[in-house]
Amino acid sequence: MESQLRLRLSDRFSALGIVFIIALGAGGPLSVENAKAEATFSIYGGHNSSPHSKVKYDLNLGAGPQDVTVGWDGKSFEMPPYYGVRGTWWLESNPQFGFAIDFSHAKVYADPLPAGLSILEFTDGINLLTANALYRYQNTTRFTPYGGIGVGVSIPSVEVANAAATSKTKNFQLGGVAVQGLIGIDARISDNWSLFGEIKSSYTMIDADLNGGGSISTNIISNQIIIGVTYKFF
Repeated sequence: MESQLRLRLSDRFSALGIVFIIALGAGGPLSVENAKAEATFSIYGGHNSSPHSKVKYDLNLGAGPQDVTVGWDGKSFEMPPYYGVRGTWWLESNPQFGFAIDFSHAKVYADPLPAGLSILEFTDGINLLTANALYRYQNTTRFTPYGGIGVGVSIPSVEVANAAATSKTKNFQLGGVAVQGLIGIDARISDNWSLFGEIKSSYTMIDADLNGGGSISTNIISNQIIIGVTYKFF
């Protein structure tokens, strides 16, 4: 089942990449005379999945540090669902370049649970807040391919409990550094509104404290397929 899911995701990523290349070659460049600054706001949803990762944890119960490989289930469409918001500023002097502040709420559940734990999840989100540099290929069509990279922090909701039910952690913490890359296509439907499709991959370092003096750390990759809407203010 897992291999089939990875294959389906791989096919979706490949298909969007082909569309990106086709759109990149469509139309000539936009005239510099029409260039102006733009400010936009976007909201989006979609699907996120994460491959296995190493998890190191110490429950402070005398067993010492544990180091295990954990599988993750994203459950993107269960409450709370996967979503994100983004504010973008495209430059007036170089309108193909822009900057964006992006917040995304992805989540993961350990499946199966490691020995000694009854809960291991980030269900109120891994919660990535990143600053991003963007590039778009402007042309005379309604379709604008774009890509970008970003860096920021994770603010995970850490939910961990031991099997003996003597210690439980459920709180938001500053997890660590996060980086991401993205490519997408924006489709203009009016002067102010557009739709977009995007693939995004993030790498998040999480290092969190547990109640009772324990700790947990892991690095999570989140692969996301996004559909959203953008409003242009000016």
